[in-house]
Amino acid sequence: MLCLSLLLSSSSSSSGFLLSKTLTLTKRTIISSLTTMSISLNSHAFAGNPLRSKTPKTHDPFSPSSAFESLKTRLLHNPENHPPSESPLFKVLPFRKGRPLASSFVTGDDVVPSWHLGWISLADCERILEKYGLQQREESFVYLGSRAEEDVVYWAIDVSEEGGLVPELGSRQFCFVELRTLMVATDWADSLAMGELAVAGHARALLEWHNLSRFCGHCGEKTVPMEAGRRKQCSNELCKIRVYPRIDPVVIMLVIDRENDRALLSRQSRFVPRMWSCLAGFIEPGESLEEAVRRETYEETGIEVGEVVYHSSQPWPVGPSSIPCQLMVGFFAYANSVEIDVDKEELEDAQWHSREDVRKALTFAEYKKAQRTAATKVDQICKGVERGQSLSADFNVESGELAPMFIPGPFAIAHHLISTWANQDPSTSAATLLKQPSSSISNL
Repeated sequence: MLCLSLLLSSSSSSSGFLLSKTLTLTKRTIISSLTTMSISLNSHAFAGNPLRSKTPKTHDPFSPSSAFESLKTRLLHNPENHPPSESPLFKVLPFRKGRPLASSFVTGDDVVPSWHLGWISLADCERILEKYGLQQREESFVYLGSRAEEDVVYWAIDVSEEGGLVPELGSRQFCFVELRTLMVATDWADSLAMGELAVAGHARALLEWHNLSRFCGHCGEKTVPMEAGRRKQCSNELCKIRVYPRIDPVVIMLVIDRENDRALLSRQSRFVPRMWSCLAGFIEPGESLEEAVRRETYEETGIEVGEVVYHSSQPWPVGPSSIPCQLMVGFFAYANSVEIDVDKEELEDAQWHSREDVRKALTFAEYKKAQRTAATKVDQICKGVERGQSLSADFNVESGELAPMFIPGPFAIAHHLISTWANQDPSTSAATLLKQPSSSISNL
């Protein structure tokens, strides 16, 4: 039995993501050349997870420890004997090779399909796995959170080892979809969809970390999941070292010139054609965030940075499986020099772009069209008709010609760093810049 409506019933629950004391990102104005509309963004993509708003107390039946004990009890019994009204309800989200299970359908007068996470009941999960000879132990399940008001606890499970599940679930119009594809396909104006994306990102990060931490880095013995999968521990009685989920902090910065009328944007060889974005780099041991901003900027472009101002942060669980969850920490960085010396091993190119050129890029890029194209792609995958299509081809100017440049869409923190700067008065100071709401120019 499938449940797609138990999750995310209240958009207010997706708040709780603190960006900055001086930065308000709860609403951004998207200005189009044709029309003006406002959308509500309570948080960046992958933040604002509604299942993580608060953790129940240990004695609470919805807490990780209590839910895990109940899970063990249920797994000892035949799934056919699970009463439908058993409380709390357990819903499971299967993953295969980092891809969450999803479904897609069109409702009402909508012309664009909507994707939803493929939650299945614990009993259905057991039946499907047993059909292929898989006996799942309680350690295979990772606690994601709960909704006490709906009497539901949510779990994730990795089923990558069994290829037969793909046609089995496909016959039910379910499919395993790349998280990055779901990210682009998500309507960022829909708080419920953004919440589902955050849940999927959290689940992928935890499962990938479990796959990477099978052995103790101290003594080499196997590790075992603890606290319903929220941490691991070495099985060696003489070691018993605790291992916690891995987070890789990354600084991402929009470098601005001294006159505050040009921004430094870069290209990497892996980027789709014509896309430009912010500089970014991993933080090194013994380094502050501000020091990382200055070092990375100088190493990659030769630009000296002075003042560094915090903007916001964003979980980023869509990287390679070896880096299960990056935390993007965004900054404005004010340059003390302007001569560019590109490190060709890191970047393909880096250039100063005027505020006017950046505004044009934001105006011409059809982010909504790209989102709809990706949503249609998810729908086709779930129907077994996956077709290759480059999403970059959808970023066109109104005349139908390719835009000379575009920046990442609203699902990326780079978009909000760039659009915040581009739509402010050139005389705005760094401090004032952060006190004003961000706005994006986009052809919706």
